[in-house]
Amino acid sequence: MLTHNEIWSAIDRIAAAQGITVSALARRSGLDPTSFNKSKRATRDGKPRWPSTESISKVLTATGCSLSGFVDFVMGAEPRSGRPRRTIPLLGYAQAGRDGHFDESGYPTGVGWEQVELPALGDDDLFALRVVGDSMEPLYRESDIIVVSPTAAVSRGDRVVLRTRGGEVMAKQLRRRSGSEIELASINPAYPDMTLPRAGVAWMWRIVWASQ
Repeated sequence: MLTHNEIWSAIDRIAAAQGITVSALARRSGLDPTSFNKSKRATRDGKPRWPSTESISKVLTATGCSLSGFVDFVMGAEPRSGRPRRTIPLLGYAQAGRDGHFDESGYPTGVGWEQVELPALGDDDLFALRVVGDSMEPLYRESDIIVVSPTAAVSRGDRVVLRTRGGEVMAKQLRRRSGSEIELASINPAYPDMTLPRAGVAWMWRIVWASQ
């Protein structure tokens, strides 16, 4: 049986494995930055307060941690400074809208890509984009690196990077898609939500990891 302390310790270990605080982990997961603070782990009268399954799911999605990996952390696995790493192609977010960096299927190609070493995430087709500007705040900030998977399934509620056939690249949250339209919610509430014709989107890939 999982205990209250084991679950919270697992969240602490995930944050440590990412090299960030629990507040940064909550923010990266789309939650209030105080969600995982020590003060939130018990009620005022001392009763244990458990993290919700939804918040745990968001943590796993944001960090690329599998359910089995989470169980390992619950069972007391310590963050490994020598965990497997790999090199993947990296491009500035602004450059991604220019021609010559992706093939017709939306996979990295051509010159101009840098290389960045990141934790191994088990997907051979990953690429990374360096965030520029404030359109993805407060979740992703300038100079953060987001890792995108062309092969991961995209579902409602996922954070995605897409490129229109006109060359515009944007990061949004998928709200809904039909046979003719794609509805997108802005990550930064200061920017408008939008609806695009499906035929006008060249590709749309899921964000699977972020380095902050």
